[in-house]
Amino acid sequence: MKIKEIRDLNVDELNQKGREMAEEMFRLRLRHTTGQLDSTATLSRVRREIARIKTVQREKEVRT
Repeated sequence: MKIKEIRDLNVDELNQKGREMAEEMFRLRLRHTTGQLDSTATLSRVRREIARIKTVQREKEVRT
């Protein structure tokens, strides 16, 4: 998801997307620990996605 798409989301959608990404990160870490994860690059991708979402949440929080 691009940063522009994330900025277009409202606060509730950002919270929902953040929870989904956190759950996905948990599942990926679990698969990585058990050796079932094919590409470790997905860990970085999801971690960056979470950071983008948190950044936009903080921007919107400061703005209001």
